[in-house]
Amino acid sequence: MSLLFLVLLSPFPCVLGLPFYNGFYYSNDLSGRTLGNGYGEGLFNGVKLVVETTEESLFSHQGASVTLPCHYHYEPALASPRHVRVKWWKLSENGAPEQDVLVVIGQRHRSFGDYQGRVQLRQDKQQEVSLELRDLRLEDSGRYRCEVIDGLEDESGLVELELRGVVFPYQSREGRYQLNFHEAQQACQEQGAMVATFEQLFRAWEEGLDWCNAGWLQDASVQYPIVLPRQPCGGLGLAPGVRSYGQRHHRLHRYDVFCFAVALKGRVYYLENPKKLTLLEAREACQEDGAQISTVGQLFAAWKFRGLDRCDAGWLADGSARYPIVHPRLNCGPPEPGVRTFGFPDPHTRYGVYCYVQH
Repeated sequence: MSLLFLVLLSPFPCVLGLPFYNGFYYSNDLSGRTLGNGYGEGLFNGVKLVVETTEESLFSHQGASVTLPCHYHYEPALASPRHVRVKWWKLSENGAPEQDVLVVIGQRHRSFGDYQGRVQLRQDKQQEVSLELRDLRLEDSGRYRCEVIDGLEDESGLVELELRGVVFPYQSREGRYQLNFHEAQQACQEQGAMVATFEQLFRAWEEGLDWCNAGWLQDASVQYPIVLPRQPCGGLGLAPGVRSYGQRHHRLHRYDVFCFAVALKGRVYYLENPKKLTLLEAREACQEDGAQISTVGQLFAAWKFRGLDRCDAGWLADGSARYPIVHPRLNCGPPEPGVRTFGFPDPHTRYGVYCYVQH
């Protein structure tokens, strides 16, 4: 027994005199590894790896390209460069799984999933490992981690990407409170949008969104924003804010939904036509003009970010009739800016039409 005890202890005197860093043991022996110009260097013997990203959120729009900045350096600086492994991934949010984006080792690289063909590493400067992301999509919004790995040492930083967008309430053509959570997701998707997050709804409330109907959010909670407290909307005694019904059952409970549409790369316009059109004629008229009939999300984005202001009601792709007002005036609805709606008229009713053309 005593002999076994001595055998187990025998390696430790050799380890105690060697350097430690961040709880990991690193050997000064590179085992024949040659770095850069052949100059050997002790692996993290008192050297710290530092990864730097931006602290400010990046804002962009659908279809655009963006660079997520990431740089690394050593403290103190090394005499020769090292070969590192770089990994970018998107963090999980609202129940969605983490997503690998890009892994790079030297000249070899691999992108994953929907990011294939849209991402590459930008290395314009020494020790730059920024991520270039092209043809931005709605689902690209979120937090990304840049990780630099050198041997057993790894450090990382976060970059937050937000697509500029607008939150809008959406109701089924069947009327108020007709959508379960899955139907709400589908409804937003059909409008070129996605279900809004609480953060997006809260920001919209801060900008003046006041809506008394409760709607689904991305985390399957049901909430609504109130700027001016009133009796039918929780009562006069409650302060302004985003009111919450909490989590609701995905299939059994039914409400409206708050959608989030991002800024557009294309253009929404009112099609000048000598006569008013039925819904079918409106679709055909946009096609003949080299465009397509606009979705609700596209109309809201054009109103919010392009200043689309038109007092003429027009058909949209979901069969609703609406018009955008930036500068309120007589005979154009309420005294506040907004997208006015006529609901879902009979398809044979005659209105104008809003078309969308992609740049």
